[in-house]
Amino acid sequence: MERFEMYIFSTLCSVYFLVSCILFSKITREQREPYMDEIFHVPQAQKYCEGRFNEWDPMITTLPGLYLISVGIIKPSVWLAGWTGEVVCSTAMLRFINLLFSSGNLYLIYLITCELHRKDKAASAFRRLLSSLALSSFPVLYFFTFLYYTDAGSTFFILFAYLMCLYGSHKLSALLGFCAIMFRQTNVIWVAFCAGTVLAQKMEEAWKTDQTKKKDEKSPSPIPGSLAGARKIIRFLLEFLLTPKNVTVVIRLTWPYATVAVGFLVFIILNRGIVVGDRSSHEACLNFPQLFYFFSFALVFSVFDTLSCQKIVNFFRFLKKYPLLFLFLTALSLFMVWKFTFVHKYLLADNRHYPFYIWKKIFQRHELVRFLLVPGYVFAVWILFEALKSKSLFWNLMFFACLSAASVPQKLLEFRYFILPYLIYRLNIPVPSIFRLILEIGFYTTVNTVTIYIFLNKTFNWPDSTDLQRFMW
Repeated sequence: MERFEMYIFSTLCSVYFLVSCILFSKITREQREPYMDEIFHVPQAQKYCEGRFNEWDPMITTLPGLYLISVGIIKPSVWLAGWTGEVVCSTAMLRFINLLFSSGNLYLIYLITCELHRKDKAASAFRRLLSSLALSSFPVLYFFTFLYYTDAGSTFFILFAYLMCLYGSHKLSALLGFCAIMFRQTNVIWVAFCAGTVLAQKMEEAWKTDQTKKKDEKSPSPIPGSLAGARKIIRFLLEFLLTPKNVTVVIRLTWPYATVAVGFLVFIILNRGIVVGDRSSHEACLNFPQLFYFFSFALVFSVFDTLSCQKIVNFFRFLKKYPLLFLFLTALSLFMVWKFTFVHKYLLADNRHYPFYIWKKIFQRHELVRFLLVPGYVFAVWILFEALKSKSLFWNLMFFACLSAASVPQKLLEFRYFILPYLIYRLNIPVPSIFRLILEIGFYTTVNTVTIYIFLNKTFNWPDSTDLQRFMW
């Protein structure tokens, strides 16, 4: 990082933290008591603050990473400051931990952006800074900065693990991945993604070597557009995985991640499942349309980075060139929507969340709506993989496999589950132009302003409760 860029980035971090502190103060004054899932997280953290580590709320379904980190930060801090009484581990103090994680996420996003795009001469320092600012203010993630949820900390440790993986520090990456799993069990999938990127890199190197030997003039890592191309890729994958030399190299690089995976498998066996505590509302299923929801979500939030008139023209050219492929994808998608759509009871009952209204106003308008949206899903899929065409085929396979593993088993449509895959996707596409980044920042700022304003000012009451209810993601 050059000195001038360092000064600009330091200023950016300071302004970001200051603005976040102002918003934090406003939100905490308006909503002093724990809200939504905080009614479980805050009391549990306070028990840990009091040293009662053997007490556990059975309604909590995640591991105690958030509470342990909170106590580890707050206890020394209040001791040094000489604070006592209710301020120690208060709701506001616990929420402030996520403000620290949010600032850390800005720094990590910037470092990852620099590492991923260091060979891209078009990605100037100013574009990297703007891109980092945009992603750190990503609305779904930024909103939960101000509440005591696991999202900010979970994202922090996965981004940190990914950064260390990019640097080649795989032992540290695996350790950070373990910390991320302690925040949310499904983060094991993104720890596996870190290992998968190592495997994808080795496959890409072997593929290039293989193509050079055969004097193949085609691109080293094409996305197969025919059955012959698909067979060629599958044959290569089998040869790679069955070659002892390749397997040895991969094991030598990825054993730290494998250690975490084995430990997690032991946890599943002993716990008799992934979820701790109440399992009744977290039953796994094959909800394949979750992938379509994510692709649509990603298209909306990256619209200023990925969409253009030329892209739309190219999509129709793609349809003209591969009509049978489009028909196959459409038919497959229709079948998945028909047979594998699951609706969680919370999605239909909890009117405090935005997905409740999206489902009610769009999907429940008519039973055919979910099928009519399928061509739009196909377009969103095409846009996503078109944006990722700078990545190798093997990287794309790893990303899609992890995305599927993280999304499909979820019965509940919850935008918070899309935070990590979206960030990884957005980080790996080429850094957009300054104009597009300014539009993206403006879009994110507008969404953040509206959602926070609604949360603070558009309160309502349920008929059977006197508590104020607020709208949120």
